Amino acid sequence: MSPPTTTTHGGATSATSISDIHPDIIQSHILTKLDGASLSSAASSSPLLHLLCTETKLWSDLCTATWPSTSHPRVQAAITTFPGGHRSYFSDSFPTLDHHLHRPSKRTPTPPPPTPELISAVDLHYKNKLIFSKVEVTETASNWFVNSPFRVDLLDPKETVPTEIILDGDETTCLSCVEKYLTLSWVVIDPTQKRSVNLSSLRPVSVKRHWLTGQVQVMYNTILSRDHQCNVEVILGGNKEQGGVLSVWEVSISVEDVEGKNLNGRGSLVILQEALRGGGRRKMGVGEERARYEEYLEMKREKEEREKRREKILDIVCIASGIAIFVTFWAYILLR
Repeated sequence: MSPPTTTTHGGATSATSISDIHPDIIQSHILTKLDGASLSSAASSSPLLHLLCTETKLWSDLCTATWPSTSHPRVQAAITTFPGGHRSYFSDSFPTLDHHLHRPSKRTPTPPPPTPELISAVDLHYKNKLIFSKVEVTETASNWFVNSPFRVDLLDPKETVPTEIILDGDETTCLSCVEKYLTLSWVVIDPTQKRSVNLSSLRPVSVKRHWLTGQVQVMYNTILSRDHQCNVEVILGGNKEQGGVLSVWEVSISVEDVEGKNLNGRGSLVILQEALRGGGRRKMGVGEERARYEEYLEMKREKEEREKRREKILDIVCIASGIAIFVTFWAYILLR
């Protein structure tokens, strides 16, 4: 906080501090212009600002402006159970999940209580304009969820969402615009733990056009641990009859291990609840999420190469053993 301002009136000197400004002016004309990180910093500056910065409506408006899906009744009902309400929801969901910050306890951690459902609050923007927002509730107690590969699809097979993205002329330029301006947030809420986590990178880590179908495949990613990652995929499609305008055809999420296998519901729920409870969070710089994704892919390739070398060595050992047994057998037959 800046030091008090000194003013002079007719030879008399007086100091103006933040407490001299009417609280309504601070709250309606200053604090509403700040983002979540700035609000948190301001709250620690003085008792007055702490009181004003923890106002429920201030954080509620900030959450709604950041994620329009927050206004959904199911999301609102879940947020009211959080220890700090919308402030807790923002602090859980706004920073990027960083698995490097997770420090598992040396003691056996108490497993989180089972949750009957997970709430997904998803918002897709293009050039800061909302083009898709949806809240999906996934039941986690059914046998179908527990044993099937974990995947949540937000659009029906014949459902599409129009966008302002035009695939016309230079394809490279179009894909570059998608990579730069198509931002996504996929917040998962666990009503039982009263926690939330954003499982999507803000910007895509991969944008490519399928050589056969012509669809644009946009991948968002969050590394959950050294052995698991969460993939959010957005499929864009269109045709020349529509003027090259792309529509959203698919929006889905899945969890896979380092070998590329999709986890089932039971395994994914364990990983997600651990990320909700113990995952470190911080704001990442531009390009850092992509760098983490590429680092994970490199580690994945190295593991695959080690597995191939191990299998090759085993094959050589098996062949050598077979030859040795064959030679020993015929030597015994011929020399007895």
